[in-house]
Amino acid sequence: MIKKRLLSILFFYFILLKGVFSSETNIYKKIDLFGEVLDKINREYVDEVNQSESMDSAINGLLQSLDPYSAYMPPEVFDEMQTETSGEFGGLGIEVTMESGVVKVISPIDDTPASKAGIKAGDYIVKINNIQVQGKSLNEAVDLMRGPVGSGIELTVRRRGEKKALIFNVVREVIQIQSVKADLIEKNIGYIRLTSFNENSGKQIERKIQELEKNKAVNSYILDLRNNPGGLLSQAIKISDFFLDNGEIVSTKSRKVSENRKWFAKKGDVINGKTLVVLINYGSASASEIVAGALKDHKRAILIGENSFGKGSVQSIIPLKNNGAIRLTVAKYYLPSGKSISEVGVSPDIEVDEEGEEFRIKTETDNQLNYVIKLLNG
Repeated sequence: MIKKRLLSILFFYFILLKGVFSSETNIYKKIDLFGEVLDKINREYVDEVNQSESMDSAINGLLQSLDPYSAYMPPEVFDEMQTETSGEFGGLGIEVTMESGVVKVISPIDDTPASKAGIKAGDYIVKINNIQVQGKSLNEAVDLMRGPVGSGIELTVRRRGEKKALIFNVVREVIQIQSVKADLIEKNIGYIRLTSFNENSGKQIERKIQELEKNKAVNSYILDLRNNPGGLLSQAIKISDFFLDNGEIVSTKSRKVSENRKWFAKKGDVINGKTLVVLINYGSASASEIVAGALKDHKRAILIGENSFGKGSVQSIIPLKNNGAIRLTVAKYYLPSGKSISEVGVSPDIEVDEEGEEFRIKTETDNQLNYVIKLLNG
C-alpha cells in the first residue's frame, strides 16, 4: 500500500516536471526503476527502514533537486509554519536555506538570540548540538534547531574568511518580530530600519515618515534593509512606490505566460524628492532586493553596503491532501532594467564592507551606517 502511494505521488511530480526530461526518457520505466530500488531497500538494507520517512525523503529530494527554496512540508511542519507566520514563535531568529548540503544563514533577525550571539548572514551551520548537518534535509536541520523556549543549543559555523570553525551557544527565545523601527540621527537625517516585509510594514513605514516629516530640519533619509530576508511581494511594491513617481517597480515571469505580471509606481513621493540612501548587505534578500533594485534602477536612491543575497524567485505554498504542503518556486523576479536578481543579487553603488567581529547594526561598531551619516552631512 505504502509503495503504491509513493509511486502515485512520484508519478504526479514526474508528470508535473516532465519538461525537465528529454523526449527520449520513458517516465514509466523510471517509475518502475524507482519501485524496484525501493523494494530492494526494503528487502535487503542492513537495518529496518521506516517506509513513511523514506517516502517523505524521496518527495523532498525531488523538490530540492529543483532549487534550494522548493521543499516538502509534512503535516506537522506545515502546521508549525502556519503558527510561526502569526508573528510570534519560539526559536533562534534566523532565516535559513540549504546550500551544498549544509544550512546557510540568509539573515539573522534583529534583537533575536542568533543576532545577539553573533550569527551573520552567509554563515554555514555545519553542526547542530554536535550532530552533522551534511546529508540532512532543510526540514530535518530546522527540526534540530527547534526546542523549548529557554533551552540552549550549540551551533558549529563555518564563515568566509575564517580558517577555523566558530562555536555559538544560543538560548532559544520567543521571537517577536517588529518589522519597522525609526529614529532621528543628528537632527536632520530620518533613519528607518525595516527587518521584514509583513502585512503591516507599509503602513508602519508611512506612519513613521509622517512623524519624521513634522521635523522641518530633516533633509535626507536612510532606509536600512540589511539582514532583511524579505517577505510579502505586495509590501515590497508598496514601499518602493512610496519613493517613486512613476515607472516599473518589478515584474515576474512564470512558466505560464498568462501569469507574467508587471507592477508600476503611482505618482507621489512621500519624502518629496529628498535624498535617500538604502543600506544593503548579504543578508538583504527577496523583497529587500526588489525595493533596493527598483530604487537603484530609477536612480532614486544611492545603495551603500555589500552585494545582496540573490534570492529572486517566488515560492507558492501548495497544500496537499495529507494536510502537508509543498513550497514550490513558481516565478522569478525581474528588476525594471530587465535584470534577474537570482543568484547575482543587487550590487551597491558604493561598496562598504562590515568591519570587525564586533560589528552590530546601528551601534558604534556600525561602520556602514557611520559612512552614510558622514556622506549625507557632506
